[in-house]
Amino acid sequence: MPIYQYKGRNQQGELITGQLEAVSSSETATHLMNTGITPIDIHEQQQQQPNVLDNLKLSLFNPPPDITELLMFSRQMATLLKAGISILPALRGLQIHMTHAGMATALGEIADDLESGHSLAASMQKHPRIFSNLFSSMVNVGENTGQLDQAFLQIHQYLEIDKETHDRIKEAIRYPIFVLIAMAIAVAVINLFVIPAFATVFASFGSELPWATKILMTTSEFSINYWQYIAVAIIAAVFASKNYLKTEKGQYQWDHYKLKIPLVGDIIKRATLARFSRAFSMAFRAGVPITQTLIIVSRAVDNTFIEKRILSMRDGLEHGESLTQTAIATNLFTPLVLQMISVGEDTGAVDDMLDEVANFYEREVDYDTKQLSSAIEPIMIVVIGVMVLILALGVFLPMWDLAGAAFGR
Repeated sequence: MPIYQYKGRNQQGELITGQLEAVSSSETATHLMNTGITPIDIHEQQQQQPNVLDNLKLSLFNPPPDITELLMFSRQMATLLKAGISILPALRGLQIHMTHAGMATALGEIADDLESGHSLAASMQKHPRIFSNLFSSMVNVGENTGQLDQAFLQIHQYLEIDKETHDRIKEAIRYPIFVLIAMAIAVAVINLFVIPAFATVFASFGSELPWATKILMTTSEFSINYWQYIAVAIIAAVFASKNYLKTEKGQYQWDHYKLKIPLVGDIIKRATLARFSRAFSMAFRAGVPITQTLIIVSRAVDNTFIEKRILSMRDGLEHGESLTQTAIATNLFTPLVLQMISVGEDTGAVDDMLDEVANFYEREVDYDTKQLSSAIEPIMIVVIGVMVLILALGVFLPMWDLAGAAFGR
């Protein structure tokens, strides 16, 4: 995406400058206004040709911090601010103890910006690889309401729940991934080493070989003769897939397809909607207008397909529709959830109802992830059984024929 240079003024009238990665200048302006900055000038930065070596160094030696680092930072900031320590000493103190080099550098630069008169949220905006849109937006709300410690506490609670959901899904799919990798290694070893050894023995007898053995020998011969081309094809496919997923269309199609994967897709969808509901409740309770809340939260769900559905809710609200009507139009929520949203809208407690929606989805995700391993195991057993059957037939049938021939003589 292009990078836009901007100038603007915060709510105190101070001049703020910086740069932001966005799809268009209008999106940049919207994002700045969401963080309390009134844009004055926005223009696209002329980007140099990407340096492959620099990108490789950035990804290998300066990766973004994981969620554990952000959890620790948000909790510590909430504790320090609640204890009455001002922002600048808190940041300087945390910078010294940060184990992630990139985050320590970012905190130092943020502290320098604060000394120059910039706001905390605007300073965090300059480090999008570390602090997400939701993170900086919630900090901005905390600054404007005088409840920055509560903002960091809410961010910590949100990240903690998000981490637990991710960990449960990873735990559920770890076993099948391990099995698939082990199967792939076993097949490769058999093709490259075991079958060629048997092939010379079988060929010396000149007898008709079973179909399973012919398949194994053909596959093994092809793998040995053309392994270079196979390796190149796999590497090319991986790079092509990564480049395609970086495009807007590719990312949208992949995010849509993820929600349709058998067994796992529905869990991913509900986990994403739980994240949406929790973030919406947090931002709305903090006083962010509902249309701006939808913009902020749409970027926090980490799924472009659902993001577009959430943004369509904003468009519906701007045209005078109710929150319940726009939620129905997305075809994302269950009838029970829609009823809870409707009750929250009627009673003026949308944030509380969406907290209940998040709890509902999180309980379902927790139950389904616990049952996922049990659901996957029979499928994996069938797949492994078919492969073992083919390998056994291919290797042992000719051996039985040879043994029978030997005893017959």
